[in-house]
Amino acid sequence: MTAAAPGPSLEPPQRGTLLLLVRHGETPTTGTVLPGRAPGLHLSERGRAQAERVSERLAGLAVDALYSSPLERACETAEPTAARTGLDVKHDDGLLECDFGEWTGAAIAELASLPEWQTVQHSPSEFRFPGGESFPEMQARIVGAIEALCAAHVGGVVVCFSHADPIKAAVAHALSTPLDLFQRIVISPGSVSAISFVEGQDPAVLMVTSTSEPLSGLRAP
Repeated sequence: MTAAAPGPSLEPPQRGTLLLLVRHGETPTTGTVLPGRAPGLHLSERGRAQAERVSERLAGLAVDALYSSPLERACETAEPTAARTGLDVKHDDGLLECDFGEWTGAAIAELASLPEWQTVQHSPSEFRFPGGESFPEMQARIVGAIEALCAAHVGGVVVCFSHADPIKAAVAHALSTPLDLFQRIVISPGSVSAISFVEGQDPAVLMVTSTSEPLSGLRAP
């Protein structure tokens, strides 16, 4: 006796949540200093232009919520998008820059001469910044934050303004890339990385460090 073919599922399809991770625009010290969480660092003229470009690229995309690291450079990057969408920007400490502890404000050229710098670059899972955060702690923090934000806006589009290392760590987690290889991921100033989240499925990375094309065609699968 042949078994009857199963009928169509009555379960509604899972709605994907689209997460856009935006690195803040350039500052006067981008690439030369490890600013960390020190207050008072603002966007440069080029950084402000990058922030405007992010808002322009989002045109036509129905954004549900905006979140930002509380640091000035991230909030300033979010401002043009808030003005264009009419949405308030909510601060979320989970999106903060890594706490670099005693290395905060140090010149990258000087740090690069330290033996510990090789651990930062090649074995970050084993490194904790003196008086600050470890890379695994930073990754757990941002992953937990974005999962909570996506759960709060299921089926929507969530835009988060953050920093290079946390975004790299979030992308690495979504790709199941070991943390010790996350330095191979480059997140440019003013860039957008997109991850789709569907409950019960692995996340899908749709783009990384995009700085040019319109985003209106993005959809969570």
